[in-house]
Amino acid sequence: MSESPSSSVQQARQLLADRLRELVKDSGLEGKEVAARCGWYPSKVSRISTGRQNPSEDDIRAWCAATGAEDQTADLIASLRAVEGMWVSWRRMERAGLRRAQEARLPLYERTHWFRAYSPGLFPGLLQTFGYTEDVLRAVQRRRVAVDDVADAVAARMERQSVLHEGQRRFAFLVEEGTLGNSLGDADTQAEQLDHLLTFSALPNVSVGVIPVRLRRARMPVEGFWIFDKAQVNVELVSGYLTITQPSEIKAYADTFAALADVAVYGDKARALILKARDALA
Repeated sequence: MSESPSSSVQQARQLLADRLRELVKDSGLEGKEVAARCGWYPSKVSRISTGRQNPSEDDIRAWCAATGAEDQTADLIASLRAVEGMWVSWRRMERAGLRRAQEARLPLYERTHWFRAYSPGLFPGLLQTFGYTEDVLRAVQRRRVAVDDVADAVAARMERQSVLHEGQRRFAFLVEEGTLGNSLGDADTQAEQLDHLLTFSALPNVSVGVIPVRLRRARMPVEGFWIFDKAQVNVELVSGYLTITQPSEIKAYADTFAALADVAVYGDKARALILKARDALA
């Protein structure tokens, strides 16, 4: 399990370690006795029970057998998998291709009613055209994925966009002005994407804010992120995909989004920037 910078992940790992330590206490055994039954050095039990070492699924099976808690094995393995899912490297997430990574997020989108997204370099996935999505995912595939299932991945992302029109959902998107004129794809693809952005910005349940480039240097760099209701934040980092569920961290991202939203422009001013970028393509 790779290390994550998020305290949400660290807290979840510690809770799992605490549960394993409680099994030792409830069994009446000493740590060295558990180690002997598992065929380990005592130091391994100490590292796992204090959260300094992440157990494997086999470690949990052995731990539960040694402490007479086989009935808790399945639940603890499920907890381990949940912790591992909070921080996933791109290599692990995309080892079978890009389609599964796209499909895996659909349940989250379907249960969310309030979406907030900040994108510093690309248009948010829910607002992307087919052609723009194809260019984005093709670039990802060429850079880091051996399996070429881009066509299926694009279809999965397009299917996910149905949430824009279903149910009582609200969407707030923030993009940097520089995103409007990025060089991804050819001019026709970019123009189509900008027209698409104008169309969706007019929907009553969608807010599109553009952060003027003149304000970029006055702020600290912020990575792109999504906030799903008040329950979860996802962040795409260089090395992997981070899921945040700790309330204090969610609030930090919500506060950051609010601060960015305060300096963005909307309505006619946003439309003017989008049209300016559109005209520049000609």
